[in-house]
Amino acid sequence: MSAPRLRARKLDLKTGKVDLSHGAGGRAMAQLIGEIFAENFANDLLAQGNDQAVFSVPPGRLAMTTDGYVVSPLFFPGGNIGSLAVHGTVNDLAMAGARPLHLSASFILEEGFPLADLARIAESMGAAAREAGVKIVTGDTKVVERGKADGVFISTAGIGVVPDGLDLSGDKARPGDVILVSGTIGDHGVAIMSSRENLQFETQILSDSAALNGLVADMVAACGESLRLLRDPTRGGLAATLNEIARQSNIGVRIEEDALPVKPEVAAACELLGLDPLNVANEGKLIAFVAPEAAEKLLRVMREHPLGKDAAIIGACVDDPHHFVQMRTSFGGGRIVDWLSGEQLPRIC
Repeated sequence: MSAPRLRARKLDLKTGKVDLSHGAGGRAMAQLIGEIFAENFANDLLAQGNDQAVFSVPPGRLAMTTDGYVVSPLFFPGGNIGSLAVHGTVNDLAMAGARPLHLSASFILEEGFPLADLARIAESMGAAAREAGVKIVTGDTKVVERGKADGVFISTAGIGVVPDGLDLSGDKARPGDVILVSGTIGDHGVAIMSSRENLQFETQILSDSAALNGLVADMVAACGESLRLLRDPTRGGLAATLNEIARQSNIGVRIEEDALPVKPEVAAACELLGLDPLNVANEGKLIAFVAPEAAEKLLRVMREHPLGKDAAIIGACVDDPHHFVQMRTSFGGGRIVDWLSGEQLPRIC
């Protein structure tokens, strides 16, 4: 009679904690990867178990991006650091008009971090990847001593394919081009701040974190030849993004305050916190610069998509050697929309 086979005890996902052995390369690390990451990210390339992923690439030009996520708190209304990491990486690729294909994910874990929270993060990350139509195909895990990190940090990279003939870039805007935003601004930053400071409002403010590649695909299909550029206004908000593009394209920007879509509860929270919605981060919105003759068509296409239902035309590009971003206010006056000075909302993503 053969000796009974010992079965490894499964991870304690109720009360268990990350310890240093989970990053040491032994059995504990293999179990952590298998029961948390491989379980939630499951796909054919990851299942090969190699230190890299090898795959074929469709025709077109490759786009690549990388990002790091240190958001605090890790869980916030409308998402968590895991879903945010997928959405942010997918969106960076989508802003080039790329079809995102694959992601990598690297985790820096702090000793003592609850395994239940790690499993929850990995589960939401896998769900976000499947919803966006991408695969997390390779990754890495490290554990640092207690007090040397803040729970978990995530680094990602992503690749996608840009169709031949499409060239979206921050230096392509021209005087006369029309500027559109895909929806309400400031949602993510206010959701993070209210959660961090334990602020309660009558209506809960949710992060707008979402993958925009589906919306972008519709926009490119309808108006690709007329699109100049796309950008997601994350850290620094709409103000920083418009100033970046004005300098890249050597143009000025004029926007209308009354045209900016801002939820009443977000506007109220910004007033309470002393924030300007123009400077507050977004994680599920984009701005588009398009030739004027295609602006109305693009607006219709965006509004037909769930993530663009609140899209609006907010302004236009002008000839300005100083590259100023200016806004006509609700009172009929004007003001310069400048870069954010200092750190308004640290660790927003």
